[in-house]
Amino acid sequence: MKKQVLAALALCTVLGAAFAQGFPTRPVTLVVPFPPGGGTDTGGRILAEQLGKRWGQTVIVENKGGAAGQIGADMVAKAKPDGYTLLLGNIGTQAINPSLYKKMPYDPDKSFAPISLVAELPLAMAVHPAVPAQTVKEFIALAKSQPGKLSYASSGAGGAPHLAAEMFKLASNTFIVHVPYRGGGPATQDLMAGHVQLLFMTVLEASGNIKAGKLRALAVTSDQRVPALADVPTLAEAALPGFNSISWLGLLAPAGTPPEIVDKISADVRAVLADEAVRARYVTLGGVPRATTPAQFGKLIDDDRKRYAKIITERKITVE
Repeated sequence: MKKQVLAALALCTVLGAAFAQGFPTRPVTLVVPFPPGGGTDTGGRILAEQLGKRWGQTVIVENKGGAAGQIGADMVAKAKPDGYTLLLGNIGTQAINPSLYKKMPYDPDKSFAPISLVAELPLAMAVHPAVPAQTVKEFIALAKSQPGKLSYASSGAGGAPHLAAEMFKLASNTFIVHVPYRGGGPATQDLMAGHVQLLFMTVLEASGNIKAGKLRALAVTSDQRVPALADVPTLAEAALPGFNSISWLGLLAPAGTPPEIVDKISADVRAVLADEAVRARYVTLGGVPRATTPAQFGKLIDDDRKRYAKIITERKITVE
């Protein structure tokens, strides 16, 4: 009997591996839980294009924005766990939201199978060109001279840009009004229209408008300068020593997806991001491509969730 069980298990392993090798045999849907135009969307479209080429199948990007990414994430959480519906999550959806929302439409601990980190995304502190401040110190002085008169946009309450802005306010002792949007794209449009004065956004989504003169970058939030904006100082060197706050993108599947499929997709992501031309596209836009194993990505999510839970609690940050 024991031999029969072992033989059955061995057969399942062989069949699972064979099934994974043939994956995918039809188009795959990559759900981006934010509107088009933001950093998550931009990074996701690069990945979708390259995975599509590798697989010989179309990878369809489907934007499902709303509720700080929860609508799109819920769609994937409830999808058939076969690898054909994937989530491009970010630090907000996977590591921050669980500490901000008491009730979510899915269990953030049990609903997803981590596949791989895709890229780290430093943020840019960007202002409308009409803002008279040319440096971070000048902006802080401007904000202090008129508390509550300046406003900043975010890609959604509770996301990494929102928390970075709140960290900036606390570190600089300024009062700037928060205006949340349903994604980085709409927030950027209103900043460029002059309806708000400030936005923390990923360099990935900001660099084009900054280089075109439509926005002005005062600083980046990483601990080192970003090649895409080499002349822009870090917040730490410009005015606030020790400041460091970045976002990231990562690929996830619905919980219950066969591990062979998860491992196959993860290996393919690592292969795609090992290509120098692909890496250069992310770097040029301001991202840092970085693939991982499923276990490594799962640990990153857990570690960041603990870190941001502490920040949210200590600084009494709430969704609006």
